[in-house]
Amino acid sequence: MRILQLSDPHLLADPDGHCRGRQPLPALREAVRQALLQIGPASPPDLLLISGDLCQDESWGGYVRLRELLESQELPVALLPGNHDQALLLRAVLGRRATVAPAVLPLGPWQLVLLASHRPGHLAGWLGSRQRIWLERQLAIGAGPLLVALHHPPLAIGSSELDAMGLRDAGPLLRLLAATPRLKAVLFGHVHQHWQGRLPGRPDVSVYGCPSTLCGFGPVQPCPLERPDDPGGRLLELLPSGEIRQRLLRWPALAAPSVAPCA
Repeated sequence: MRILQLSDPHLLADPDGHCRGRQPLPALREAVRQALLQIGPASPPDLLLISGDLCQDESWGGYVRLRELLESQELPVALLPGNHDQALLLRAVLGRRATVAPAVLPLGPWQLVLLASHRPGHLAGWLGSRQRIWLERQLAIGAGPLLVALHHPPLAIGSSELDAMGLRDAGPLLRLLAATPRLKAVLFGHVHQHWQGRLPGRPDVSVYGCPSTLCGFGPVQPCPLERPDDPGGRLLELLPSGEIRQRLLRWPALAAPSVAPCA
């Protein structure tokens, strides 16, 4: 099973609108085109995962733009709400087209657990006790190798600014995940850059941050492709053995970067 992860498109109700000097809708459209081109038609992804900050202005129109773009693709889609999202509008507009977190998706012998770390009115993330109880139940009844995805990073990545906007109640989640033997990897967005680390207490579990389709933040780690400022995504191949193969994807930006950082 192959997952194409894109993240942080920051769409707007205005299809020609700009966010930090770039046009989010054409940038996301180009991201899908470039990623599928790099992956190749012989082995298309089984799922498109867009890991949060879908709509910068949190508008009905922004989610309609996303739905229209996704309807031009035949891929199954999973969506995570980020801090730049309105969870009720997201589900109202896209609930029939995509699987929206929190949810569990079977992917062959694998399970993908989608967590919603959106907290209204806050940049930092929050799962809350009800979702953790739900997650604990899913981990107990599920079987097969496991992948977990959420918008906010569940651990510090080494940037004081971004770490202050991470998952605020990460401790209970990390303890729960570390005690789950079948967990293989954790995916997140939010940081607008490639990042790779290990789950605390579980050196066998990889944690991956994803670049944005719109713009990059200053990188904490060197980009393996030496293109830290370019838009990007990640391809993950889930093997029947429980192993994961992953590949960072990059492509040229459609417009010159703005002097101002993305919010």
